Amino acid sequence: MRTLRINSTFFTLILLKELNTELLYGFTDNIYILFGIALRNAGLSEQFGTMLQFMRFKGKTALVTGGVRRLGKEIALSLAREGADIILHYFQSRQEADETSDEIRSFGRECRMSSQDFSDVNLTRKWFGNLIGEYGCPDILINSASSYSKDTYRNMSVGRLQDSMNLHVYAPLVLIRMMFEAGRGGSVVNLLDTRVADRDPFHASYHLGKRGLLTITRDLAAEFAPVLRINAVAPGIVLPPEGQGEDWIERLKSTNPLLERGTAQDVSDAVLFLVGAEFTTGQIIFVDGGRHLKGNAYGL
Repeated sequence: MRTLRINSTFFTLILLKELNTELLYGFTDNIYILFGIALRNAGLSEQFGTMLQFMRFKGKTALVTGGVRRLGKEIALSLAREGADIILHYFQSRQEADETSDEIRSFGRECRMSSQDFSDVNLTRKWFGNLIGEYGCPDILINSASSYSKDTYRNMSVGRLQDSMNLHVYAPLVLIRMMFEAGRGGSVVNLLDTRVADRDPFHASYHLGKRGLLTITRDLAAEFAPVLRINAVAPGIVLPPEGQGEDWIERLKSTNPLLERGTAQDVSDAVLFLVGAEFTTGQIIFVDGGRHLKGNAYGL
């Protein structure tokens, strides 16, 4: 009986949304989301997984850089589940790109793949210009492409620092600026790291790159408003670095006040919130179990 009632309610909501009137649309959208949360809390989300898609971003296109692996992949899949068509950027991970693209298409969404090395800013500008010319300017930009290099201020090379700045600062800056110049409007979310609030002397070039991305997040949020909303998410202990196992997570999760690890879905939930938050810009959400509260060298 409970399943029958849920089925009836679900299809009633679908019908109301299809009517798409000004009076009903916002109301049914909110009820639809609450209904999905109720299903998840009742342990029924898997039963209705193929049917239950909130479609908050239906009709939108999202470009996700570094979107075929790790957090970028989870964000791309989450956006697709909620109705967005996806442009997947990758560098060398073609097999992962094919697999992620297949998953996205299984949700009934369009997915296009595009490879680009962000180490050359001029080529990055040309690449994004070609994307805009072929597919139109994306409504949503997720800057998640990253490289977690290990070095210190004592041994960091100029080349390594330049690579980090190209990937974490210059490439996002170029994409955001070209999106602004297109004049269409939209939402940008940059992926930071909880340690932008503290020192990280063992990953110096990576840290400087992410600190630079933090700065342009806030500066460009003011500079490019009201055309763009620009925010960021700073994850903490969520995924182990490549080459490390789950023991790395277990060892370090005690470093945050909640004494827990996060999940990739925790991060994507924060990203999707910011994408849809129409009155929010220039904000940083730390998804880190409170880790940024324990050491804050920069007053964030």
